[in-house]
Formats: sequence, C-alpha cells, structure tokens
Amino acid sequence: DMFKKSDLIWPIFVHSDSENRKQEITLLPDNYRYYHEDIVDILKPLVEKGLRSIMLFGFVEADQKDEVADVALDGPVNKAIISIKKHLPDLLIVTDLCLCPYTSHGHCCVFTEDKEMDNDATLIKLGEIALNLIKSGADVIAPSDCMDCRIGYLKNLFRQEKLTIPVMSYGSKFSSGMYGPFRHACGSAPSFGDRTQYQLPLGSKDLAIRALERDVEEGADMIMVKPGIFYLDIINEASKKGFNVPLVAYQTSGEYAMLYYSAEKGIFDLDKILIENLTAYRRAGCDILLTYFTPKLL
Repeated sequence: DMFKKSDLIWPIFVHSDSENRKQEITLLPDNYRYYHEDIVDILKPLVEKGLRSIMLFGFVEADQKDEVADVALDGPVNKAIISIKKHLPDLLIVTDLCLCPYTSHGHCCVFTEDKEMDNDATLIKLGEIALNLIKSGADVIAPSDCMDCRIGYLKNLFRQEKLTIPVMSYGSKFSSGMYGPFRHACGSAPSFGDRTQYQLPLGSKDLAIRALERDVEEGADMIMVKPGIFYLDIINEASKKGFNVPLVAYQTSGEYAMLYYSAEKGIFDLDKILIENLTAYRRAGCDILLTYFTPKLL
C-alpha cells in the first residue's frame, strides 16, 4: 500500500520581496523561496498533476524581524494564502505556526526580560497569528513551536471564535541535526543557544509517545513525527497506539538533501531509493507524508 497523491503535502517557502521574486535555496536544491504573488503560477501545473495539499512557510529579511515576531501577523504567508484561495480554492492549505522565522533571535518563543522562555506569552502570540492565518483562508494550522499546552490553547481559542479549523500537531519533534537546510531557507537559525530546551532529546522514545498522547488529549486532529528517516521506530510505535487521528511524518530538509546529493554523486538511483524510502515510511505506519520531493512524486 503505497502513498497516494492525496497523502502527500508539499512544503513551500514564500516571501514578499518584489525585486527578487524567485530566490534560490542553496542548501535545498530544486526548491525556492517564491514571491507570494507568483505562487499560483507555480502551483497550477502541479494541481493539474494531482497536488492536493501544501504547507506554507514564510521568509522575511532580518530588518523586518523583532523579538516578538509581529511581522507574522500579516506576513508573506497571509498574502500567499489569499492569492491561492482566489485561484485554486480546492487546494488544501496547511500553515506552519511558529515564531522562529520572524523573531530577531531565531527562537520559537517570546522571552522574558531575563531571557527565560515565556510559554504563556508565546501561546498568546501564536494564537493571534493563527487567527489571522485563518482569516486569510488557511485550512489547517500546524504549530511547530513545541511550547507546552499549545494544542489545548489553540483548540480552546478556536472554539471561542466559533472556528472549526483542524490542528496538525508537531507532537513528536526531536532536537535533530536534520533541519539545517530548512533553517537556511527560512532564516530561522537561533542567534544564541539551541532548541534542546523545548525539542525532544534524541533517545526519548517514551517521552515522544507521551507528547503525542498529550496533544491528542488536548484535541489535535493530526499528529506528526519529525524527522522521519531516523525515527521510523517512533512512527511505528505511534501507529500501534491507535490514536484514531492521521499520523503525519515530515521528511525533513536534511533527509531531502541527503538523498538528493547522494543520488547526484551516483551512490544510488534517486527514483529507486525514493520508492524504498517511501515504502519504509508506509510500512512503519505513516498516513501522510510531508516531503520536498512531492512535485517529483506526482
């Protein structure tokens, strides 16, 4: 049972610099940051091939960032959503929800004056951004910040606002070395420290499952394991738990680059290795796959 086209989600980067509309991402070959007004022309031929879902990530220049990610309240993702929904109304738009691409410090949270993580203030900001994304036309909100209780907070907020928007939880997100190309693409590398304080330790199998259980209890409509290729055991364990929500895996930027460059060097045939790789994801129990290879797989 292989993935169908409808099981794939394409992650895309958008920006609002009209003078540099298609920006190469050097560490993520064959992927680009697209100007928000141009994204429809990129998507149309892929929709004709069977593309059903995308996930949007925003990129802004350093001089637009601040400590609390205010630019995300009406950023390139909002503008891209409006354009896509106008011309491709049936395309499902998942929007990543995090502060790191928009904060001057590159972390996923708001800090106190003492440089401590302020979980509650971060949730409030995430909620404000999420509501604006939904007003723009987002179909699914996917918080990737790893703050405590974020799923419950967002679901309660949406209920208060009479919104029935699904939440895709990055429930089991490890503090991995596989995110480098993505952080380059989004300009979201932390300017100090790292994210081990709020992402999962590499060996934490039981904690990873408990994190997924917590998010399902808080109301998550979909749950994710990230990265995928080194964490198939977590995907398999989660699939056996019977959470009764779709199980998503993110084939991260590092995984993509690893496979792409290895094939380029002649180590293996890319088409064959992709079939083997995707088979492993499916065999482990993955229902939905986020992958930068989506255009190639359609």
